[in-house]
Amino acid sequence: MKAVAYRPDPMTVDLRLSLAPPTPADIPELLQFETANRAFFEARVNSRPAAYYSPEGVAAAIETAARDAASDQGYQYLVRDAAGALVARVNLVRVRRAHFHSAELGYRVAEAACGRGVASAAVRELLALAFGPLRLQRVEANARAENLASCRVLECNGFVAFGRSRRSFELGGVWYDRVYYERHVTAA
Repeated sequence: MKAVAYRPDPMTVDLRLSLAPPTPADIPELLQFETANRAFFEARVNSRPAAYYSPEGVAAAIETAARDAASDQGYQYLVRDAAGALVARVNLVRVRRAHFHSAELGYRVAEAACGRGVASAAVRELLALAFGPLRLQRVEANARAENLASCRVLECNGFVAFGRSRRSFELGGVWYDRVYYERHVTAA
């Protein structure tokens, strides 16, 4: 059965999202999500290896994600909307425990789900996990300076900009500045 691209009605979008780690049962849908959004993602971030875009490539990535979570090195989640459709991915990478208790945030939203609050809601849900069960104290993120939508997602979720690097990210032969953000756990 061929998966259908997510096309929400902007008047009826329900932002009740669920996050769950990817499992082998997600391989077909995750491959469809990544393949359908490949050009959109690659216009914003560096490309995944070509081998990723196969059932075996996605399976290997899911196995790596499970190992990272088991060793407390990183946490990946698939984001589903109220109807169960895969609309985004969020992750915490480079988890550092001793002395830092921090991680770096990453996310990608399906092109068809952009502009509807999915990224903000997904990041909010991930932060609840980060500062709750995962017991992190600080989450870092960065965005290309001209990516105002991504900067807004971070700022709406309480991230504060603390620096900027010039010409620090190359994509398609063009160098971009990045803005660095941080969010700390709220003191009880």
